[in-house]
Parts: sequence; structure tokens; C-alpha cells
Amino acid sequence: MLSTLDLRGGSRRAVDLRDLLPRAEVDLDSVLEQVRPIVKDVRERGARAAQEWSEKFDGVRAPALKVPNEILLQALLDLDPKIRAALEEAIRRVRIVHEHQGRSETRVQVAMGGIVTERWVPVERVALYVPGGNAVYPSSVIMNVVPAQIAGVESIAVVSPPQKEHGGWPHPTILAALALLEIDEVYAVGGAQAIALMAYGSTEEVVIEPVYLITGPGNMWVTAAKRLLKGRIGIDSEAGPTEIAILADDSANPDYVAADLISQAEHDVVAASVLVTDSMELVDQVRISLARQVPLTKHADRITQALTGRQSAFVLVDDIDHGLAVVDAYAAEHLEIHTRDAANIARCVKNAGAIFIGDWSPVSLGDYAAGSNHVLPTGGCACHSSGLSVQTFLRGLHYVEYNQAALNEIADTVITLANAEDLPGHAAAIEERLK
Repeated sequence: MLSTLDLRGGSRRAVDLRDLLPRAEVDLDSVLEQVRPIVKDVRERGARAAQEWSEKFDGVRAPALKVPNEILLQALLDLDPKIRAALEEAIRRVRIVHEHQGRSETRVQVAMGGIVTERWVPVERVALYVPGGNAVYPSSVIMNVVPAQIAGVESIAVVSPPQKEHGGWPHPTILAALALLEIDEVYAVGGAQAIALMAYGSTEEVVIEPVYLITGPGNMWVTAAKRLLKGRIGIDSEAGPTEIAILADDSANPDYVAADLISQAEHDVVAASVLVTDSMELVDQVRISLARQVPLTKHADRITQALTGRQSAFVLVDDIDHGLAVVDAYAAEHLEIHTRDAANIARCVKNAGAIFIGDWSPVSLGDYAAGSNHVLPTGGCACHSSGLSVQTFLRGLHYVEYNQAALNEIADTVITLANAEDLPGHAAAIEERLK
């Protein structure tokens, strides 16, 4: 299954390790050129163009671009009661975690009569992308909608690709999840055309107000459109293929490790599964377990392609400290710790989207119902970015309020710095007040 990368005796510097570690190759630049005409067309022709592109790529035209409320409610009525109960419990847990992520107003007196206040204000209107593709993702509905609602976003639109097998509507389980969360502005459109439609809005056929922020993972075309439109809209991240890294020693359960490597490989043929360990014996045991477990899975072909791809590997290290350096350089979307004293080892990690500690905290738990968010940075971006949260949907506003005496006190400093930067107009704005 996985190839072996032996880093024993090698460098522990991040700058060296980053180029050595396995990654999926994603040529987003080439996709950008394919996406550019789609975005331009949707900008010029709005909803009509978006529907035409969806019909071309998805092989179906939705009966209507905007999903009617009765379709949403019917999807909820038809939902398997067991799935409904699972979604409701996942929503409950995600709400519990995210309700503690709010930001409070701060008011600081910098000098007598000089006050700076920071308030956190929700983005007014956002769009949330829920992918189609190889699987159905009602969990992505929860992970995007709940933090936006808790942040206080007034207007939430959701886009999801039309499905040929469901009469041109998005998957009914996705629609049911949206109905549970009381989201009623839902559009049957996916891909780059969905991102463009939300960014520019439409006055053709369907009136759609443009949004200020788009969140949610998607395929390369979705990601390319987000990159192309960044600036006109805010985005959460440029999501790449999913990835799991596992840091383990000889105390790890090889069957658990193998199962968790498989769980992420199941997403896509370019999904990355990486085991970092100082135990060759564990590598051998995991190989045996993979050989037993993979053929038993529903998506064995897809999983096999992912596990044999260049993005997946067993990585051998000298010891757990070396392993920590490797996983920090890798900065995985999902990082599991299967070592002795796993909780303390986890505290030593600097770079990861989310960390799962010990035998009983697999990534699958976080994907659905741990309460954490599963929209996480990929491709090494966890060294500088965080996962989706309530704060994604908030903006910090500074309110500056100085009285005359406070301005007079600091005036000379401002004038000096303005002149040092050769911006005399800035200095004059202060000097005018000193008259």
C-alpha cells in the first residue's frame, strides 16, 4: 500500500522537511484558465449562465435555480428518522462548541481622554458551499451553517450541485439538513459557476443579492473560482485534497491506525494518508492490517489509489521528538496522536488543523459529531491558518475617540512620524487642529 520514506538521521529543520514530505500535486493555475471564462459569463449573464454551466458539467438542469421551501420541507419529512436523529445530535454538539467562540467588545483607555474600542460585527451576507461529488455531505451543512448563525449573520445563502438522480435538486439529505437548520435560501448550482453567482449576484431570471464572504470546501474548480474572486469576496481558504497524518509509537494499535488511514483515503484518489512513526514494527503491522481491511471496504479501488499515490507514505523517524518536527513541518489538516502520554505529546504540536488524541478520538468523530469543525486548512496551510469557526464570520471594528486634550498631547508624535514618512498632508491634518 503506502510507500516508505526513511527520514532517520536526517534534518529536523522545517525548511528541509517541507520539501521532503509527501503532498498531492494540485495544479490550480491551469484550472484558473478554465474557470476564468465561466466566471466572466456568470458575471455578465447571471443566473441564466450559471444554470447553463451546471447543466453542462452536472448533466442536469434543476427545475428551478432556487430550491422551493416545499422541496426542503419534503426532504425533511422523507428523511430516515435515524439519520434525522444523528443530524440533530451533531447540530447540538457543534452548537455547544461554537457558542463559546464569540468575541466580546473591548474598550481601552490609551491616555486620559483617548479611547479605542473594538467591536465584533457579523458579516452581513454570506454564501455557504456544500459539495456533491463522491459522497453526500450533510455534515458540511452543519459545519458551515451553525457558526454563521451563532456569529449573527443576517443573510445566509447555500449553494449545492444539482443531482441527476434526484430530479435536478441537490441531494435530499443535504436539503433535509438545511431544513433542520431553518435555511430557506438554497440554490441548485455547484462548481465555479456557483461561486461566481454568489459573488456577483443576478438580475437575470432570479434576483440574487451578491454576498461578501463564501465558505465551504469544494473541488479544484470551486477552489480556483474562490482564488479568482478573492478580493471581491472574502473566502475561508483554498481547500485542497483532504489529509490525515498520524504520529505513533510502538504502543499504537495497528488496526486503529490502518482504519483511520483508510477513512481519509476514502474521500478521493488524491487524499493523503501519512503515518509518522519511530517503530518499523508498527509499520509492518499496519501494512498487514491495511491488506486485510482495504478489500473489505465499499470504495476499495478509490482507497487503494489514494494509499498508493505519492501523497501517502509511511514516514520513519528517529524518535517522537523527531516525529513532532515532521508533523509540524507537514501541518496536517487532521493529526492523530497514538503514543504513550498522547495528551502531553499533542500539546507539543504547533501546526495542525485539528488534533485527535488517543485511541478513542478518530478523525471520523471530528468529521461528524465531536462538536469541533471539520472545515480545516489543507496543503500545509495549518501553519498559518485556522479551521472554520464563529470568528470566520465576524469582523473587528475599531472605534477611535480622542478629546482635544488627548489629541494635543500626542500631536507632536503624529506630526514627527508623518513627516518622517514624507506625508506632510497627514501632519497638516493635525496641525490644523492645533491652531
